[in-house]
Amino acid sequence: MEQSTEKNMQSQISHENKMGNLPIRKLLMSMAWPAILSMTINAMYNVVDSIFVSRIGEDSLTAVSLVNPIQLMIVAISVGSGVGINSLIARRLGAKNQEAADKAASTSIRIGLFNYLIFLVIGVFFAKPFISGYAEEGTYIYESACQYLQIVCIGSLFINIEVVLEKVLQSTGNMVAPMKCSLTGAVVNIILDPILIFGLFGVPKMGVAGAAIATVTGQLCGMLMGVRIILHGEHLVNIKIKGFKMDWKIVSDIYKVGLPSIVMQSIGSVMIIFYNMILVAYSTTAVAVLGVYFRIQSFVFMPVFGLNQGAMPIMGFNYGARNKERLMKTYKEAFKVAVIVMAAGTALFQAIPAQLLMIFDASDEMLRIGVPALRLISLCFIPAAFGIITGTLFQGTGHGILSLFASVIRQLVGILPLAFILIRIGGVTLSWLSFPLAEILGLLYSAIMLKKLYKDEISQL
Repeated sequence: MEQSTEKNMQSQISHENKMGNLPIRKLLMSMAWPAILSMTINAMYNVVDSIFVSRIGEDSLTAVSLVNPIQLMIVAISVGSGVGINSLIARRLGAKNQEAADKAASTSIRIGLFNYLIFLVIGVFFAKPFISGYAEEGTYIYESACQYLQIVCIGSLFINIEVVLEKVLQSTGNMVAPMKCSLTGAVVNIILDPILIFGLFGVPKMGVAGAAIATVTGQLCGMLMGVRIILHGEHLVNIKIKGFKMDWKIVSDIYKVGLPSIVMQSIGSVMIIFYNMILVAYSTTAVAVLGVYFRIQSFVFMPVFGLNQGAMPIMGFNYGARNKERLMKTYKEAFKVAVIVMAAGTALFQAIPAQLLMIFDASDEMLRIGVPALRLISLCFIPAAFGIITGTLFQGTGHGILSLFASVIRQLVGILPLAFILIRIGGVTLSWLSFPLAEILGLLYSAIMLKKLYKDEISQL
């Protein structure tokens, strides 16, 4: 017992030395690259999923695209809760409050289970009513979308548990273990996709349903890897499964950051739901184009989101330790990298949009709508770098509500009204301009709030 306590103390000292003293650029890159790789891998298997589905036909791709907002909602709630857990644990470790950090880690499992219940209910009772808002009952798109939605919702237990475990590990500076979880799930999904979709090696041909089963199976394997690491690894926090009494003050502290993050990320899902409603009146192909765009752009955005996962615990720790210089240097270094990534993504979307669409076996109509879509929407990438990294600073310092308002301004106040107006003025093509215009609105808001936060709090550290 004494040896175990001594090991934990040594690990805590090492963690403090790293988070409080290691050069920021080196620390940020060492913590960010596993998350960047992990999220890029996740983007890859989402794209691979759609590539295989597109080989069945454009209607199948449209069906999966209709379900995409609900999948994003699952991710939003699980990751948003995890952001709150991550931020709280990092801040408590920075303030050397081990008991509160352990309680937050133990609470994470219960939160994951509660989140799952939400999507279990959606999968069982609301899948068909949701899809009927876009496709006529009895059609191929309707039946395929319903099957896909029911499977991913009922099987979402695994991703909800996996994500909170990953966030607990990330909060302590362990970025490699979460990468192993994501990599495991991605490899399993990619292997199973063609087997289940097309019926290879004697397996029944399942089509779109096979893609959903492959996704859920991959998530199961990722979760099992996370459980294995938690049970058998050494960590700076301890998770209690049995004999743990919920501390609702801890839950409240988690959701002070987590709830705004959930709402912030869910807004993206809500935006797609309503954008699809705007588009479907003009063209089902436009719905498929929007779905493809979100899958391709994930290769640009996921590395930046991985970067902010590496930056957040550093910001949280140094905010808790009242180290203004390291806090702001982390912000500046993360922003530089984010701009470089986004600029490269913009160049790619401007240069070869047709080639990107052809990965999904695009028809002539899909190319006609999709080429200008990718070029116009990608104008939002560089302004988005500022919004993402500034939002990470807001969350890392316990001000998730500021990130929430930025997302509301961009995606509800901005994109949807602009799209509704622009599509009536110039058709589907002009509507894509709603993305960069809305991003500029969000940038202005974030800049104002950043200045206020720095003046009121950060400068006083």
